[in-house]
Parts: sequence; structure tokens; C-alpha cells
Amino acid sequence: MSLGATIRSLLATSLILVVSSPVLAWDGVDNATGSSVEIGKGNLVRPGRDIEIYDSGAGGYRDVEVQSIRRSGGAVEVEVYDPSSGEYRVLEMED
Repeated sequence: MSLGATIRSLLATSLILVVSSPVLAWDGVDNATGSSVEIGKGNLVRPGRDIEIYDSGAGGYRDVEVQSIRRSGGAVEVEVYDPSSGEYRVLEMED
């Protein structure tokens, strides 16, 4: 087997694994309220991007803008701006 064929085989296998892997929600907590939050599958969590979260404290979905992302101990802090409330929020997500 040539090097090119080996690389194509590895790429095809990688693509199959990525496509067939289930994409799960990312669970966390709103630091200010203690309410559980969930960032659903399909959301690209990057600064400047709008994402949809489920806020159990508000009992529904909210669109928020990601301001920053930083690792903090065993969690990831995602700071977001919530235009519906006009507030900045820090979501502590499971690492």
C-alpha cells in the first residue's frame, strides 16, 4: 500500500468516526443564579458567535453572544451577553 493510499484510508476512517459520533449537549451552571444551563448540539462556541442556550431558571431557550472562553480549574467559563435581559452572564460548563 502506498503512502498516499494509507493517508486516504486514514482520512476516510477519521471522517466516518467524526460523522457517526453523537454530538451531545454541553451542561453547566449560571454562576449568578445557580440555574442549570445547556448549550445544545450544533452551537459553535467561539467569541463573537451567537449561540442558543437552554436556561432552566428562565424555563426556556435564549440566544446569547459569546464574549470569552477560559479554562478555570475543572470547568470552562463561558462569558456571554444576553441581549434579551441586557446582562452579561458567566456560564460554568463541564470540562
